[in-house]
Amino acid sequence: MKKLFIIPALAAILFASCKNDSATNSVTRLNLRMTDAPGAYDAVMLSIKEVKVLTSEGESSMVIGNAPFDILKFRLGKDTLLASQDIPSGKLQEIRLVLNETGNTVKVNGIVYDLKTPSGQSSGVKIKVQDDLTSGIAYTLKLDFDVAKSIVTTGNGKYILKPVIRAIPNAVSGALTGIILPKTSNAKVMAIAGMDTIGAIADTTGKFFFSGMPAGTYKVNVIPQSPFMSKSVESVIIVNGSVKDMGTVTVTQ
Repeated sequence: MKKLFIIPALAAILFASCKNDSATNSVTRLNLRMTDAPGAYDAVMLSIKEVKVLTSEGESSMVIGNAPFDILKFRLGKDTLLASQDIPSGKLQEIRLVLNETGNTVKVNGIVYDLKTPSGQSSGVKIKVQDDLTSGIAYTLKLDFDVAKSIVTTGNGKYILKPVIRAIPNAVSGALTGIILPKTSNAKVMAIAGMDTIGAIADTTGKFFFSGMPAGTYKVNVIPQSPFMSKSVESVIIVNGSVKDMGTVTVTQ
């Protein structure tokens, strides 16, 4: 059996949750990806500096370290990962795509032209989004870039980039919580699905919290310290975009 004692990308969240409940109520893992609607060009290179994410809890900056990339390579269902980062949970309100001053080009009939972006470099291209980011649940936000509508040709043969982008948020995981009593049992909690096991430790109040769990049906094993006896709960169903609360699980001596 493969044991994943807290998925590495989520370790900080899970261990913090064992110590401080407020930590588990504030963070969402956001995976930012980009795809393309086809356009009649040889190549369209985008150089993205950062993406600013505005939620009801404030603004976060996701720095994009990638070199310029050809967005036309990511169409017909393909996409590319721009960044993955923990941001404050809450109501997702706006995305701002900030481009670098250079590196944005379009290739037409074998000739490369610079793409000018009137406001993209300074304040960023604003994309309105309305969705709830729930603590402990990973989200993928896909930016659907419409090349055909985003590039404007001027009368003097120059090209201007006025990005037309649609944001598609999608919950890609669920979460599991509950309370183990008595709290003095100092229990470990194991969530098992197939060959995978995810583990965490109940905090001093008996509460446990698993974030970023793939959807599926789990067997949850509660393993307390002696003299308390272990207990198993079958068929615990995790659904993307929601937190499954097991309520109180009591172990006996």
